Amino acid sequence: MGVITVSVDDKVEEKFRRLVAEKYGRIRGALGVAVTEAMKLWIETVEREKK
Repeated sequence: MGVITVSVDDKVEEKFRRLVAEKYGRIRGALGVAVTEAMKLWIETVEREKK
């Protein structure tokens, strides 16, 4: 499993964390699950745009 350290806008982080907590609760690993989901969607979008 890879580890990525990034900096994001404070407002984006706050909203993302709030929505992750709403969807998954405050379970351990929820942020990782949500970030992985977001990255997969982004990858699909970029690959679709390349066609």
